[in-house]
Amino acid sequence: MAKRLFVGGLPWSITDQQLEEIFAAHGTVSSAKVIVDKFSGRSKGFGFVEYENDEEADAAMKALDGSTLEERKIIVNVARPMEERSSDRSRGYDNRRGGNYRRGGYR
Repeated sequence: MAKRLFVGGLPWSITDQQLEEIFAAHGTVSSAKVIVDKFSGRSKGFGFVEYENDEEADAAMKALDGSTLEERKIIVNVARPMEERSSDRSRGYDNRRGGNYRRGGYR
């Protein structure tokens, strides 16, 4: 069974390929993805690495959590499932009306 790891505290300059190379030293990496801002294209400082084997993922997590990468301390732990986000409209905002509209008028 595959195990997905969250990697936080990544240097802004790291690429998917570099992330994969770092984690490949600890097992067979299925995928490695650095999350980037969709507008600027710059790294958001975190990513995900998926291993085919749970034992290899655990070994990588143990070896790399708290290690330093380009003077930044990285955090490695098991990724949680993505939670469903609520829309702004459910919180009373309606972006079609300038973003400040609330039910019942402006406040």
